Amino acid sequence: MINERVTGDLVIRTALPAEADAVTALHARARATYYPDGIPDDGTDWLAVWRAAVERPDGHVLCAVEQARIVGLASFRTPEGAPADTVKLFQFHVDPGHWRAGIGTALHTACVEQWRADRRRTAVLDVHVDNRRAQAFYARQGWIPDPENPPADDDHHLYLRYAVSQAATQE
Repeated sequence: MINERVTGDLVIRTALPAEADAVTALHARARATYYPDGIPDDGTDWLAVWRAAVERPDGHVLCAVEQARIVGLASFRTPEGAPADTVKLFQFHVDPGHWRAGIGTALHTACVEQWRADRRRTAVLDVHVDNRRAQAFYARQGWIPDPENPPADDDHHLYLRYAVSQAATQE
């Protein structure tokens, strides 16, 4: 597991349980940008979800920290029923006030490093159909539409795939 990765003033490390409040707040700020009518209230207790994700022994939550403030986060693990060499990127967010500063790229690079260390071959994710900015970011990182999960007509998410094993040859 990544203990700490330093890139300039940015530190990428494993999130701590005590940081669940800060992670939850960043998550809410980021999600608000792609819900024009506000984040739907589906009853999810996001603080409890993030606490569980940080404490989960079979998952990873990385955070990007700049000047002692969490400015990015990524949560991933093997999804239920998936092959052991597959990882799902469940959450990936950069604080909107820090977009276009290289934080997302540095955080994604740290994720890929961890996936390689964990011997993952494939990463998958789903992204909200209205989140064009995130879709463009993922495309720049090498994610492609997942041929095994084409979106249904009424689906609110697109499914993407990333070949971790190929990423090693692209650098």
